[in-house]
Amino acid sequence: MSEREHLETDVVIVGAGNAAMSAAISASEHGARALVLEKSPEKHKGGNSTYTHGSIRFAYEGIEDIKEVVPDLTEEEERTTDFGSYPDEQFFEDMCRLTDYRTDPELASLLTSESLATMKWLHSHNVRFVPIYGRQAFKVDGFFKFWGGMVLESVGGGYGLVDTLHKKAEKLGTKVLFQAMATELLYDDEGVHGVVFKHKGKTKEVHAKSVILASGGFHANKEMRTRYLGPGWDLAKTRGSRYNTGDGIRMALDIGAASTGNWSGAHSVGGDMNAPEFAEGFQKLSYPFGVIVNAEGKRFVDEGADFRNYTYAKYGRRILEQPGQFAWQIFDQKVTGLLREEYKIRQVTKVTANTLQELAEKLVGVDAEAFMKTVDEYNQAVRKDVPFHPNIKDGRCTEGLEVPKSNWANTLDEGPFEAYQVTCGITFTYGGLEINTETEVQDILGQSIPGLYAAGELVGGLFYFNYPGGAGLMAGSVFGRIAGRNAAEFVEKVENGQLNQVNH
Repeated sequence: MSEREHLETDVVIVGAGNAAMSAAISASEHGARALVLEKSPEKHKGGNSTYTHGSIRFAYEGIEDIKEVVPDLTEEEERTTDFGSYPDEQFFEDMCRLTDYRTDPELASLLTSESLATMKWLHSHNVRFVPIYGRQAFKVDGFFKFWGGMVLESVGGGYGLVDTLHKKAEKLGTKVLFQAMATELLYDDEGVHGVVFKHKGKTKEVHAKSVILASGGFHANKEMRTRYLGPGWDLAKTRGSRYNTGDGIRMALDIGAASTGNWSGAHSVGGDMNAPEFAEGFQKLSYPFGVIVNAEGKRFVDEGADFRNYTYAKYGRRILEQPGQFAWQIFDQKVTGLLREEYKIRQVTKVTANTLQELAEKLVGVDAEAFMKTVDEYNQAVRKDVPFHPNIKDGRCTEGLEVPKSNWANTLDEGPFEAYQVTCGITFTYGGLEINTETEVQDILGQSIPGLYAAGELVGGLFYFNYPGGAGLMAGSVFGRIAGRNAAEFVEKVENGQLNQVNH
């Protein structure tokens, strides 16, 4: 057997998405040599980050904070846009409220308090942001009003974000190895000293003074999904990267790392019934303006319970629980102009009809008679005296229904009608490794594992049951930046002979 090839560096980073590349840049800024191991081929680099719109949630007090991150905001945009404010306290409260107050308060507080500074840091490294017109602010009477605490996205979406970070990291001296699958941590009683990986079929080792795990959760691993999320989750569509199969989590657990968070929970949305197995852009998220029915022709969620980016990540699970694991979203002509861009793509499972009865016959798998009864009861229950307004929680609701609709309730009575068949698409998993506020991975005895850090979707403890849209990219950037800095400082302490002080 030939001897393995050995590489040497200061910090090795597993993964190459937003969290990983934020860590690489931060480590380089603090004087450490960084090497990135990316399982995928170069054309698929970036993990789940590249599959997002690039929408990112952060705390801000008003337009002056926005202009620090978007300095080329035009006078016209300033005059016709109400960005409002989204203070740190509101971001933190959203993290708590949407997770039923289970989120780790220290990590959540760090996320929210560091979010604006991290946005400025990303901007300083050439990441450009623009307002999310259309998806987060509709034009009403010539004026845009943002809602739901999320106002900016990266230029070029998630791919643009990741590509910019890669280019910056390369300029700072970071090397990225593609088709390099990490398989094992090099570990002894003194801590973690590197990674065993398979590079283009050859097993190699990289020796390093610290390791950062940022390789995502296990959403693309059907076996782990079924084991931890439960029966039926192997049937969900896989949104995002096929390479997020839980490798980083497994490697850390193998050396005694502690697990934490909502291991039976995941970010999952309604996506096209016939979407490819691994794809993005097939989500269907304009449901607050219509109704959703299952195979029994019944509504089963409050489509208007809250703004879309506070409910979409939990409704995928509800669809998976329905007979046949599918549902139909129904809209009439009063709202079709508000539908998001993903409803206009060529690959879409859609039916149209001039009448509701005709539509009922076209809804594949749905009890047509029960559907007509549901729509009739829904139309009669709508509060028609309350004005409809898409930019605010307008209180236009239903009354007397077993499953209410709390906002944006419009009668279904203006054809042609449009219906879109959806199923569950899983985006990322919530359970993962336990870290402290220094992003140091904790062991099962509650102590930091020397030299091991983590950031991104493989970190547990932040999200439970639900998720505020855009918080994932922000968490990756915040904790990736911290991990890179602290890993570099650990390297310096090792080189200065302060290792025992670090360990104890």
